Amino acid sequence: MMAVNRGHNSVFRPLKVPALLATLALCGAGALAHAQANPSSTANPFYGSVTAHVATDDTLKLSLDEAIGLGLKNNLGLKEAEAGEKVFQGERNEALQEFLPTVMLTGSTGVYQHNLAAVGFGPGVIGQFAKLLGGSSIAGFPFITRDTLTQGQIQVSQTIFSGPVLAGYKAAGAAERSAHFAKMSARGEVVQQVASAYLHAIAAASEVDNAKALEAEDQLLLNNVHDAHIAGTAANLDELRARVQLQAQQQSRILAENALAKDLILLKREIGVAPGQTIALTDPAPYSELAEQTPEEVRALAYRSRQDYQNLQNQAIEYKAIHAAYRSYRLPSLSFGGYYGVDTVTGVNSHGLFAAQGTLSVPLFREAKLRGDIDAAQAQLDAVNNQLTDLRSHIDQQVRSALLDVSAAQQLVQVSRSNLDLATRALSDETDRVNAGVDDNLPLVTAQATLASAQTNLVESHYQYNLAKLALARAAGVLETQYRDYLGR
Repeated sequence: MMAVNRGHNSVFRPLKVPALLATLALCGAGALAHAQANPSSTANPFYGSVTAHVATDDTLKLSLDEAIGLGLKNNLGLKEAEAGEKVFQGERNEALQEFLPTVMLTGSTGVYQHNLAAVGFGPGVIGQFAKLLGGSSIAGFPFITRDTLTQGQIQVSQTIFSGPVLAGYKAAGAAERSAHFAKMSARGEVVQQVASAYLHAIAAASEVDNAKALEAEDQLLLNNVHDAHIAGTAANLDELRARVQLQAQQQSRILAENALAKDLILLKREIGVAPGQTIALTDPAPYSELAEQTPEEVRALAYRSRQDYQNLQNQAIEYKAIHAAYRSYRLPSLSFGGYYGVDTVTGVNSHGLFAAQGTLSVPLFREAKLRGDIDAAQAQLDAVNNQLTDLRSHIDQQVRSALLDVSAAQQLVQVSRSNLDLATRALSDETDRVNAGVDDNLPLVTAQATLASAQTNLVESHYQYNLAKLALARAAGVLETQYRDYLGR
């Protein structure tokens, strides 16, 4: 799927608006991913996982559904997307707080010492007060005083109206929805990665079975030719050919077993199973011809279901709200604040204190900064709208390409099946000719190699057909919910 870049831009103040998170790059090339040598979770987190199943001595049996379920619980790429969604949920709650009253309760007590002369109440000032009070002497008046002050206050503040607050809350909500669809896209990526790895391992297991079967046939042929050579009815060259064929097939079997073991390790890494755990895949290779679909039908489904498309739509809403927030900085804002408290001083009765005030802020001139912010926000909005237009065309392209791949892969399966039938009949006929003494074993060895190639081609064509159907489901945006239907399970 298309990668959508989201910039990390500074936004208006005082409202904190979430930074814009980069959407996960979703690629539908499952077969290419498995063709990589040693794929790493450093480059692609969907190749990694949080290990939830430690290695045991028992064999863990896994169906395709169970493997996908483990991937959706433990895959590292999905964990990162879920964490990103939680970040935006938290920032949306921060934006919500701008609408709610802030209430704080404070209390304090302490002993204080004051120097009256230092704060302006020197002997001259105190003498004037003494005359006013009917006295004439200030002898003995303490200029250094001590008291114990205990205070308790409850403070309330609330924004009544602010254009940036309203627009910022809308932006935060759109960012949260965008992160949600990014997470849903990540779930689709996990399904595709795990299903592709599972199907690849099934294909590798089929290669191992074919290699073992051909090795057994080659061993039987060598035994027969050896006996014939001992009896004098077969040449030494025939026995050498049979032995070379057996050893070549043994090499193929060893390579196939090694490839299967590595494919299983990759699958375990993606679903949170320890690499040392022995697993057994319980599902056979699925095969079912997919009902014919038109590009228009799949494209309409994709526009409704593609999470990356919905993600980008919400990014456009987010940038539109940010743009509106900057414009609303020209509007007045109104807020309320106040407190009520009680003070108690040593030797004086306690008394209540309170304050209540409303604040109206009217911006007079910040035009240069506002115009700069507005222009920058408009540029971001235009960029997202352009990406959205491009994504619609890209979805159409992906849908049409996926349908072509499915059609071509289905035809390859049919041709591979026909070739396998022909190779099987050719080997049977050549076996009869060798047993009848009409031919030596050179044509028989050639027929066996042709059959091995036909079997490999059939396994590969089934695998490619299933990958093409998964890619089509991903292009339509329904992979997580309908992969069973597309695979024909």
